Amino acid sequence: MTGVRTQRNGPVLEVVLDRPPANAIDAPTSRALGAAFVELRDDPALRVGIVSGGGERFFSAGWDLKAATSGPPDRDWGPGGFAGLTELFDLNKPVIAAVNGLAVGGGFELALACDLVVAAGHAEFFLPEGRIGLIADGGGVLRLSRRLPHAVAMEMFLTGRRMGAEKAHAWGLVNHVVPGGDVLSRARVLAEEICESAPLAVAAYKEVLRRTEGLAVPEAYRVMRSEACPAYHRMLASEDCQEGPRAFAEKRAPRWQGR
Repeated sequence: MTGVRTQRNGPVLEVVLDRPPANAIDAPTSRALGAAFVELRDDPALRVGIVSGGGERFFSAGWDLKAATSGPPDRDWGPGGFAGLTELFDLNKPVIAAVNGLAVGGGFELALACDLVVAAGHAEFFLPEGRIGLIADGGGVLRLSRRLPHAVAMEMFLTGRRMGAEKAHAWGLVNHVVPGGDVLSRARVLAEEICESAPLAVAAYKEVLRRTEGLAVPEAYRVMRSEACPAYHRMLASEDCQEGPRAFAEKRAPRWQGR
């Protein structure tokens, strides 16, 4: 049992991490998550992913330390790195984290690897790795330091300080804070709204942002217009790129074909 369930709702793939009591992630679970996110990446019928945790207390407690210390080490996290997503750098479809509770260590890193976050009001985010002799090398040390001011990120790294959902929203880590029972439904609404945009445009946004992160604007322009951003050029050459303005002029909803 990997503790990972998936469900398709039209163009949306819902991935549920359900390993009581804390939705911790061992290597087989990470590989199962990776398989789900690869399915999202490779299936043209899928447009958006949602990842959530089973139960109401934990989104995920991160790395399963009990499993890690109970036998020979298994660090084969699968094609997307830890939790299946933290190193899946060629995924040009958005993933929404529906954070229903505590996002601890690698669970927080999984949420940080997502594009959007909907959090329950009682959710908390923290990285306790320093207290067990490690660092948050599943992307936390890299991503959180780019999303928060230096001093705020460093305090979380060095002390393991918890950040509640409302404060995470104030700092821009979370898009929406809702009552606990509404997390998944709000994530679904957000996914539906994304699906109203052209799929190739969504892919181009993800690609251009990824390729130009940290670059000065003139250099970012050069990269965007180069061969480093094929999704951007596919969008410009697509039928959908003509369909959008045509639909606007004809005062109707566009009919996206993804080509």
